[in-house]
Amino acid sequence: MQKFLSNEQMRAADAHTINNLKVPSAELMRRAGRALADEVEKAASLYGGNIVVVCGGGNNGGDGYVCAAELASRGLKVAVFDISDGKYSPDCAAARSAYKGAYTQSAEGDVVVDCIFGTGLCREVSEGYARVINEINGGSAYVVSADIPSGLNGDNGQILGTAVEADLTVAMGEYKLGHVLGDGPDCCGAVVRADIGIAAEGDYAFSYDDEEVAAFFPKRRRNTHKGSYGSACLIAGSSRYPGAAALCLSGALRSGCGYVKLSSSPEVTNALAAAYPQAIYLSSPDYSSQAMAIGPGCGDATQLYSAITAIIRSYRGKLIIDADGINALGRSGASVLRSARCPVLVTPHVIEFSRLSGRRLSEIIADPVGCARTFASEYGVIVLLKGAGTVITDGKKVVLNLRGCTALSKGGSGDMLTGLISGTAARGVDLFDAAVSSAYIMGVAAEIAESKYTAYCAGAAEIISCLPDAVKRVTSAAVGR
Repeated sequence: MQKFLSNEQMRAADAHTINNLKVPSAELMRRAGRALADEVEKAASLYGGNIVVVCGGGNNGGDGYVCAAELASRGLKVAVFDISDGKYSPDCAAARSAYKGAYTQSAEGDVVVDCIFGTGLCREVSEGYARVINEINGGSAYVVSADIPSGLNGDNGQILGTAVEADLTVAMGEYKLGHVLGDGPDCCGAVVRADIGIAAEGDYAFSYDDEEVAAFFPKRRRNTHKGSYGSACLIAGSSRYPGAAALCLSGALRSGCGYVKLSSSPEVTNALAAAYPQAIYLSSPDYSSQAMAIGPGCGDATQLYSAITAIIRSYRGKLIIDADGINALGRSGASVLRSARCPVLVTPHVIEFSRLSGRRLSEIIADPVGCARTFASEYGVIVLLKGAGTVITDGKKVVLNLRGCTALSKGGSGDMLTGLISGTAARGVDLFDAAVSSAYIMGVAAEIAESKYTAYCAGAAEIISCLPDAVKRVTSAAVGR
């Protein structure tokens, strides 16, 4: 697992390291600058030896001065472009004083090192700084950002007016939420972590890797049968959205569960039976199923809310509420979730989550982890908040799914994911873990589909067809370690 810290958590880790572990802040800056210099030197060997380090007046700028001094001591051609307003933090001032190398008045070079702002920036970039950032982005240099691209919010990945578009970001100490949320992936480029000795303790967000996800796809015993792997019941589809039921079925049928059942209208079941003969078609939900999903393509909010209420109050398996089910709760009230007699997972995207939680969209985008965690804790559910970095939380644990690509940014992706989660939960995986592992596998499948068909041409059918390859890739990678 890899952890991701908020700005506040990173400040606390810095303070703990400095005050309790007695590592001077200047020493941390020295380590950060040298780690940055290591990466810049590698880049210079590939992209050209004319290096410009753009420094602000804060500690991020201090890292830049240390980096520049270190590169000069190694015999590289380097100059500093100081764009501070003449005010420096104490550690930055000391690092600037110690730097005896060259200066320049532009951000033109083969390699440009962005040390303007750190993660503490919380306001829009002012005009003068914006001009330099735009100059960096408009040039042809290979760009390395120290800790986080300047202008990017460290908590949520929002661009604060403008932000550096880096080719490489060197995360100091720990990865930050802003690296993977919002516009973070687009601004950061590749991200590497520099261990500079900061001790981070606390309840952080984590991401999983292949080995950890592979644990939810164990080798199947030969002496088993379809009853050994549980049943999933999907309440999905309507005359207007029969495809949602088909996509949900497609995901569930590739999950490894023993039985997949669809409860829908006769016209939907009649339309799908020939295409999915292995499914079981029902006129009403089967409460004996180990997992149940409701919402994809269901339509009518009033009738659907009544069905959700009935299921929540009597069902004892694992329940997933998606799409129209979330919208029904948003319109008629989410308080019914508190009366659930079973584990419940809700799987909204940010607009659906705004309706469900009553929070403004801007508030959710500004703090997706906090908003999801608060809702999960308040209502006693698991939240899977979809996005470029998907947030999965039960109110205590927070997992970020970082797998996936823009091939998923098309209608039907959520229906497939709901089906996959339902089937994975049905075969005995804890509902939280089913959400984490299914989002991961679906993301890998999308990456494979994108590599084969491009992000433009890869759609639901192509992603579904790549699910077996995704499972094979993840489990094979884990076995090979």
